Amino acid sequence: MRFTITGKNIEVTSGLREAVEDKLGKLDRFFAPATEATVRLSVQKEIQKIEVTIPVKGHLIRAEESSTDMYVSIDLVEEILERQLKKYKNKLIDKKQNAPSFSAAFIEEENHIDDHVEIVKTKKFAVKPMDPEEACVQMELLGHSFFVFLNADTDEVNVVYKRKGGSYGLIEPEF
Repeated sequence: MRFTITGKNIEVTSGLREAVEDKLGKLDRFFAPATEATVRLSVQKEIQKIEVTIPVKGHLIRAEESSTDMYVSIDLVEEILERQLKKYKNKLIDKKQNAPSFSAAFIEEENHIDDHVEIVKTKKFAVKPMDPEEACVQMELLGHSFFVFLNADTDEVNVVYKRKGGSYGLIEPEF
């Protein structure tokens, strides 16, 4: 696996680079050698944050972690990624289609974790055309963390969601 490591408000020292490559290098067994991982280290006030993004055959495996120590953040993000990869492996439907992104040893590993997904409730509702701001207000009124609506401007189904820190996000699907 190859790493692209960048820093925001932090100098990426050789020690940090080595820590990232050693810790995340443990994930090499999951990926083909040509896989590219993008690592972004950032510092804001006293929060040391690491974001890791690994593109895998039409999907993104992504994790981020924050703490007061960058080395602790690196350890935590590695654990999260490993957990995600084991979950993702069990969800692969067509192993041949996804094989170029993963190592053969990882795909053929037999310790499956039972991650059966059970949908316990189905809800149907009429979608009313509205703008994203109105959808955010409606979401707040309902006390939800996300809201699905028909965007009056684009005439497409969109989702607004509440982000950490109280701001909002908008998801617009591309077809």
